[in-house]
Amino acid sequence: MKLLEQAISRARATVSILLFVLIAGVVARYLISVDLNPDVTVPVVMVTVTHQGISPEDANRLLVKPLEIELKSLDGVEELTTRAQEGSAFAVVEFEIDIDISAALADVREAVNRAKAEFPNDTDEPIVNELSASPEPTLVIAFSGEQLTERELFHIVRNLRLEIESLPEILQANLSGDREEVVEVLLKPSALEHYNITADELLKTVAANNLLVPSGEYDTASGRFGVKVPGLIEGREDLMGLPVKSNSEGVVTLADVADVRRTFKDPTTFSHINGRQAMAIEVFKRNQANAIKSVASVKALVEGSVDTLPRGVQIDYIFDASDFALQMVNELQGNILTAVALVMVVVVAALGLRSGLLVSLGIPFSLFGATIVVYLLGYSFNFMVIFGLLLALGMLIDGAIVVVEYADQKTLSGMSLRDAYVTAVHRMFMPVVASTATTLAVFLPLMLWPGVVGEFMSYLPVTVFAVLSWSLLYALLFVPVLGVLFGRKKAQLAPTTDAPIRGKAYLGKLGTAYGKFIGWALAQPVLTIVSVLLLLVTIFVLYGTFGRGVDFFVETEDRYGIVSVQAQGNLTIADMARLSREVELRVMAVPHVKTVYAASRGSSIGGNLERAKDQISNILVELGRASDRDRTSREVYAGVRRAVAGMAGIDVTVNPVQGGPPVGKDIQLQLSSSNRGIMREEARRIRYYLENQMTGLRDVEDTLPLPGIEWELVVDRAEAAMLGVDTLQVGNMVQLVTNGIKIGEFRPDDAEEEVEIRVRYPAADRGLFALDELRVTTPSGAVPVSTFVERKPRPRLDSIQRIDRSDVLFVKANAEDGVLPDDKVKEIAAWLETADINPAVKIAFRGANEEQEDSIAFLGVAFLMALFLMLILMVMQFNSFYQAFLILSAVVMSTAGVLLGLLVMQQPLSVLMSGIGIVALAGIVVNNNIVLIDTYNHLRREDSHLSALDAAVSAAITRLRPVLLTTITTAVGLLPLACSVSLDFIHRQIEVNGELASWWQQLAAAIVNGLLFSTILTLVFTPAMLVLPEFLRVRVMPRLSGVPTQQSD
Repeated sequence: MKLLEQAISRARATVSILLFVLIAGVVARYLISVDLNPDVTVPVVMVTVTHQGISPEDANRLLVKPLEIELKSLDGVEELTTRAQEGSAFAVVEFEIDIDISAALADVREAVNRAKAEFPNDTDEPIVNELSASPEPTLVIAFSGEQLTERELFHIVRNLRLEIESLPEILQANLSGDREEVVEVLLKPSALEHYNITADELLKTVAANNLLVPSGEYDTASGRFGVKVPGLIEGREDLMGLPVKSNSEGVVTLADVADVRRTFKDPTTFSHINGRQAMAIEVFKRNQANAIKSVASVKALVEGSVDTLPRGVQIDYIFDASDFALQMVNELQGNILTAVALVMVVVVAALGLRSGLLVSLGIPFSLFGATIVVYLLGYSFNFMVIFGLLLALGMLIDGAIVVVEYADQKTLSGMSLRDAYVTAVHRMFMPVVASTATTLAVFLPLMLWPGVVGEFMSYLPVTVFAVLSWSLLYALLFVPVLGVLFGRKKAQLAPTTDAPIRGKAYLGKLGTAYGKFIGWALAQPVLTIVSVLLLLVTIFVLYGTFGRGVDFFVETEDRYGIVSVQAQGNLTIADMARLSREVELRVMAVPHVKTVYAASRGSSIGGNLERAKDQISNILVELGRASDRDRTSREVYAGVRRAVAGMAGIDVTVNPVQGGPPVGKDIQLQLSSSNRGIMREEARRIRYYLENQMTGLRDVEDTLPLPGIEWELVVDRAEAAMLGVDTLQVGNMVQLVTNGIKIGEFRPDDAEEEVEIRVRYPAADRGLFALDELRVTTPSGAVPVSTFVERKPRPRLDSIQRIDRSDVLFVKANAEDGVLPDDKVKEIAAWLETADINPAVKIAFRGANEEQEDSIAFLGVAFLMALFLMLILMVMQFNSFYQAFLILSAVVMSTAGVLLGLLVMQQPLSVLMSGIGIVALAGIVVNNNIVLIDTYNHLRREDSHLSALDAAVSAAITRLRPVLLTTITTAVGLLPLACSVSLDFIHRQIEVNGELASWWQQLAAAIVNGLLFSTILTLVFTPAMLVLPEFLRVRVMPRLSGVPTQQSD
């Protein structure tokens, strides 16, 4: 109390500190960066190793396994996923969440360098990159223009991409729809035959004349001079003039037997924007970079180059994360200010203007104080932080209400303002500290939530901690100072000790009615207690019988969606583009679809390893804002599914890009085994069951090898050796009729990157059967390749995927709208137990189910930990196990209230949102019990002759107003969101079932329903339980022993 006395005596200094906090909070809010999502850095590193022409089996044996040995030995590796495919191998290393990404990158690079020693000699240099936490880009920039040539558009996009990648906040910028430049040397078969030159001879000659020749230096009396022998091809003229063969008639140059042209490689990707052919830059920000600032930097760079671009270039921005982030953040801030206004109105109406403003000033003080903490911690001002402020908004004035309300009672009794507020702080110090401590005790375990989900959600408890800590300081230090300075002493009243009468005076008819009811209820406490318990049991039974089940996250209003187009067969890139465009046109015709961006399977849209093997394109769909639509996003995407249903030859899946922690498809079964054949059979069985014997599922897919064949060229090594031919020569001949042989590179003056030089036959002379016409040089002369090579078709193995050094396959599916994935997981698990799965195959549920089980396990532990911490705090304060457990009974009531709300609204229980709401409620609802029981104990200590019944009635009526006021102020700020309404009076927007409300409705509803329900029962149940021991001792026990009972007055 000495600190309080000093603060009141030096009121000006105390007020100056308060003003400093408010000003510093405003400055911190101005300086803090704004972002949509929390700054969660997922330490994931990707290794890419390419080897031209290597088969998936060889890539698995020669590239993947050496990588696995080195990478799996690193400290902190959570999971290692690898994939071997034609021409390359990938390794994705996921580290534990607390590993520094820079250290992880360094460790992976060292491990890859060790593994390189085991790679084949001609393997390309491995690429090690940080992997973006999100499979979707931060921004897509599409460039199109009918008046521009492909080369002009390519140069524009490529140069901008290099500039964008140079920005510090950008992780990578990938091109889609482009083609690499190449200098193509097209051989003339007739000319080669005329000059009696084989392709093999030509290749050797060109390679021998395109070398970097080190020539050294020599010293003379005049000094040291370098010697240079130009040997590299520097341009088209050098290439055309290369001598191929000479004889007495002259020299045959490359220009005599080939056409040389600068062109593009065969297309491997495509991209379309609203049906138009385009080139696109898919921009990914770094994990810790701010989305809004990143997009602003990229747009500023692009807009700054517009004046230098040719006329006719059209630029479209798609998937703009900053626009959505700003909308969500501004809307949530507007809801906070609206909630502040509502809370202040309630407080002023209940306490009067001066007392109401005194309490309400704690709102900006605590919110700005918490903003300072958030800024100092380096957090962004994201929607988790903002909702933490909104959640704590109603709770932060509880302590101030209790102190001001008690001080008002004392001033009514004739006490001076100074004495009244000092007495109020002295009297209510322990209840206020205990109630705040119990609330913080509940949020403390949430800070320890492990994994990505925990890192994502941790911003919420940190923010609540900061707000409530500042609010405690305000209630116990600044409220008395401001109350003494600006309070007005009310008219003196005659001192009275009739607490129930005062309570009635405060609440009028409500207080009178409650006084009569509580007097009747406490006169028969057993009946009251049994009735409440029966009600709680009934709710739990009804929910267990009629509840809608469990879901991991909540269904959000999603502005973006991905349409995946899949087709099997040996399709050319032109076939893929044509099929994709047919789907795009149908999607564009659906109402409320704003933009359609299609990218081929080589694009980064939708992730890398998550992509289906038979996928030919991903179509990114952007809808208009929810406020501009008369349909929900779910209804729009259902319309898209109907529009693309039944298209011949292709399968189309439509999925919204949902918010929250990324978990992939609803249902994911991982099969692992050392026997690939058995594993594939079981994967086919499971897929057949999901597709044909289960209802409520869609978009079923697996990662089995796609049906198809590949041609294997078997070299008769003995025959080839007799002719003096090796396998390398045969391979070179094959490349001449496929993609061509790379013979070198050169850098044109108008290009930033080197351009490959490739030799091959013209299109008319290319193909598998053109091998019959090829001849290879031998000591005995030119011999047809078909002499010692046999073509054999065999089943194609497109890729091999492994996790933690075990071969794996996945079977995945989505649940239909209205079907809970958790119900389907249980159904599948029940079938697996009776399906006689081969014991050599291990099956595990991954994705949302895995995250759901982990989250349920943690929340269960966190809930028990919170209860234990609260129990310790309550026993320390009240020195009674009975009263401590009685305080915790409010947790059961609040949980019943949450389940009752879900039952009435027919919503599933969200593990994340409803679960956090239940845990958070545990720290909120006990405050009412603390105040009631503390007042009851105080009355019994002041008057030892006061019966438990009279003390309980007096405590209940006396604390009715603060209990109702704290409950209403906590609920009123969240009530709009709980009703799926976003009230933003600052921006003059009222939106029902919008994007913001869809995120927070379940969490807000859980807190509002649980709080209101438990408060009503607490005002009856807790007083009854306080009366029960004396009632049993005085009334029941004597009857059981045959002793006459005393009648109470």
